[in-house]
Amino acid sequence: MLFDTIVGISTKLGESAINVVRISGEESLNITNKVLRGIDLSQVPTHSVHYGYIVDGKKMIDEVMVSVFLHPRSFTTEDTVEISCHGGFLIANEIVKLLLKHGARLAMNGEFTKRAYLNGRIDLTKAESIMDMISAKTLTQLQLANQQLRGDIAALVRTMQDELLEIIAQIEVNIDYPEYDDVVELTQKNIEPKIVSLIGKMEKAIEQANTGKIIREGIQTVIVGKPNVGKSSLLNSLLKEEKAIVTEVSGTTRDLIEAELNLHGILLKLVDTAGIRNTDDIVEKIGIERTKNAIEKAELVLLVLDQSESLTDLDKELLELTKKKTRILVGNKMDLGHKINIENETVIPVSAKNQLGLDLLENEVKNRFVDSSLLDNQEVILSNTRHISKLEEAEINLKDALNATKTLLPVDMIEIDLRNAWHNLGEITGEIANDTLINTLFSKFCLGK
Repeated sequence: MLFDTIVGISTKLGESAINVVRISGEESLNITNKVLRGIDLSQVPTHSVHYGYIVDGKKMIDEVMVSVFLHPRSFTTEDTVEISCHGGFLIANEIVKLLLKHGARLAMNGEFTKRAYLNGRIDLTKAESIMDMISAKTLTQLQLANQQLRGDIAALVRTMQDELLEIIAQIEVNIDYPEYDDVVELTQKNIEPKIVSLIGKMEKAIEQANTGKIIREGIQTVIVGKPNVGKSSLLNSLLKEEKAIVTEVSGTTRDLIEAELNLHGILLKLVDTAGIRNTDDIVEKIGIERTKNAIEKAELVLLVLDQSESLTDLDKELLELTKKKTRILVGNKMDLGHKINIENETVIPVSAKNQLGLDLLENEVKNRFVDSSLLDNQEVILSNTRHISKLEEAEINLKDALNATKTLLPVDMIEIDLRNAWHNLGEITGEIANDTLINTLFSKFCLGK
């Protein structure tokens, strides 16, 4: 399959200034030459841009700029051509049809990046970072993606693998060449501190990954409270737009209203819910049931209370309903009074209507979920769930190895757990990966990437 030439549209189709059609493979230059007038691509140097026309026989399709990247100095390491044509729904598709007619094959989702990986241009962590960059919605998400793209995650993983290989190699030497006098005897006692040190590094990386995962995936946040307490006003104030309808009539919000908020680099996936109360209204009952389901799924609950009045039975019911969730108590209507005081919990005073106290709420969210020092110090932070999962598996392997040293099992038995740990780390970078993993991962990419 890697010997054929693939084509795909790398830009999003629609009304725009330009679209880019990408071709990669050993026949890229020849196939493009069949539809290009004005320049012979077989005579041009790598990393050069040329003016010409795409034609179908005597019919001109478009006036284009053609960029050429020759093997091995391209993203895929193959000969690659990128045709920058005018935007719109028609032109790029017509160019693709011409290239298919002359011998190219339509690329599958993510196939250009997949080829870059299979040809050794990038590892899996870098491949995944490309998708993270495309889907980034905050600068902090982009910062983590760039960190991964430049190889910081891969370097961290390979450092751990190297330490494992050093121990494994010493065990192998002890097993295979016990007669050599200059071979240091490796026992359970001198293996143990090396394993302990590695476990410590993994635990630190996994702990820091909590921050990374929050930044990458965002926080599923639900706003709850009794009717007319100011939930929708709070949503609108946080978003700085009129997303939800606000009236003095209780029960205005009957369905879930969803929005995303970039909170100092953290993505809050906000859900405004129907106020919980006893009601005979069938539609409102459905909304209240959806509210309860949203609370179950939420990673953070913003429980809105009315600061201007004492706790009601409904407030107490909501406090009980959310007590096992990570929550922040928001005391709305602070401008009308301060009557709420809850033991052992801080109530953040705000006035959603007057947009007061929102900075205190935002800081509380950030302090609860993100270790800012990691970002400030430019530390390497894992954020991808797959990476974290494999690192956790490697840590379990090492803990099994540590238990084996404590029970004085033979070193060759300990080596099995060490090799399993090395294998799991290798799956992070793709140094060890099966076809199912590779195909699943790249199928999530867009067509021309």
